[in-house]
Order: sequence, then structure tokens, then C-alpha cells
Amino acid sequence: MDDLYREQILEHYKRPHNFGRLDESDLSYEDSNPFCGDEQRLEIKLDSDGRVAGVAFEGKGCAISTAATSMLTDELDGMTREELIALPKEFVLELLGIDISATRMKCALLGLKIVKSASLGQSADWEDEGEEGDPAQAQAI
Repeated sequence: MDDLYREQILEHYKRPHNFGRLDESDLSYEDSNPFCGDEQRLEIKLDSDGRVAGVAFEGKGCAISTAATSMLTDELDGMTREELIALPKEFVLELLGIDISATRMKCALLGLKIVKSASLGQSADWEDEGEEGDPAQAQAI
């Protein structure tokens, strides 16, 4: 089963979904993983109801960070900012489908950190990665 997930990770790394830039965006954020040099920028377009209507990312990084962000962006359509902030790290780890070592965890969760940061309008802490955020903070900005 791990082989199937590894193939999926390689496919998302070689041909990431939602890669590029949006013509217009309402939310954006860029960040990096200081431990391995992964860098990503994410843009989100919201519809009139405040739900994700478009998402794109770009950057450079390892297979795990690129694939995880690619897989994550596939799942965001229709979510509110509050739902984005509340996404747990397990959501991303389940998408990847393989065990992630402690040294690769920040690679796997960089995209989630950027999604949450864009939704908050400020940097989400690494330590808070995947923990439920406070949806009320999305209303404050």
C-alpha cells in the first residue's frame, strides 16, 4: 500500500496540481521551512460567500512539501476561512498516506502553515501546525 502512496506523492511532485498564480486573489502568504529550504507562496480567491473559489501555489522544495501542498490545495474548494484555520495536521498526513518522520514533518506541513497564515492574515506558528485554530480570528481581519 505504501508503494501506491509513494507513486501518488511522486506524481504530485512532478506535476503539482494548482501550481502557478491566480489572476486575482483575496488571500496570500509565502513562507519557508528554515530547516531544509523549501519555499512556497499560496494565493486564494474567495467567492461572494467567503468560500474558496480558487487556489494556486508556487515555489521550490522537496517531494514531500510540494506533493503535500498539491494534495492539500485539491481539497480546499468551497471551504471558508474558518474551516481552513481549523484544518488539523492529520488532514494533510492522511492525504500523504505514509508515515512521515519527525525530520520531514515541517516539509509535509509547510503548505498547511501557509494556508492557515493566509487565512489569518499573519504567520501561523510552527508549533501550532495542525492544531485547531481559533476560527474567530478569521473574522477579526
